[in-house]
Amino acid sequence: MHILLIEDDTKTGEYLKKGLGESGYNVDWTQHGADGLHMALHTRYDLIVLDVMLPGIDGFQIIELLRARQDVPVLFLTARDQLHDRIRGLELGADDYLVKPFSFTELLLRIRTILRRGVVREADHFHLADLELDLVRRRVTRQQQVIVLTNKEFALLHLFLRRAGDVLSRTQIASEVWDMNFDSDTNVVDVAVKRLRNKVDQPYSIKLIHTIRGIGYVCEVRPCGPDANPL
Repeated sequence: MHILLIEDDTKTGEYLKKGLGESGYNVDWTQHGADGLHMALHTRYDLIVLDVMLPGIDGFQIIELLRARQDVPVLFLTARDQLHDRIRGLELGADDYLVKPFSFTELLLRIRTILRRGVVREADHFHLADLELDLVRRRVTRQQQVIVLTNKEFALLHLFLRRAGDVLSRTQIASEVWDMNFDSDTNVVDVAVKRLRNKVDQPYSIKLIHTIRGIGYVCEVRPCGPDANPL
């Protein structure tokens, strides 16, 4: 599990990075709010442990900006112990709020609880490179140009963006988009992906939907190689 720790206090940061590392977690640590936000938006983390009082951008601003883009679990760890601070943190979308001073054992238990239950919220806005999908308005744009999709194409793109970076098999795609299993020799998934690519990838230099030969597809920003060519 990959955790991002955004904590400006050097002693606390070193203590948490060491303790979480010894507990089996891979921890990235930054002491600056702006750096933490940049890391959170450009690296896939399983959890963010976030202080409120940070230089530059505070924790409340970070989670507000983060929630507009993605839905990674966030645990506030802060000395801000007033009830209105806790309420604000939770209302902004935090999964938990732990006040300093704290027990490391309790922190570890809370982290494990969050990771076990996973993300329960559904993001309504997705952004990858210059592609945006607004779930509420059912609107897709790339380079600020509206792209008209059919219902199935929209559902397929939503799946790709919701699972960005994950390799999805044709069986997984068929199950989630069409809610049924297709025979292995049916090419309905490949045909649908080809049509979607023609609309969201073909006119643009940066390709987002890539073929993983023999397995399925992945949606991510990467250099286009042989495996990225449409079928």
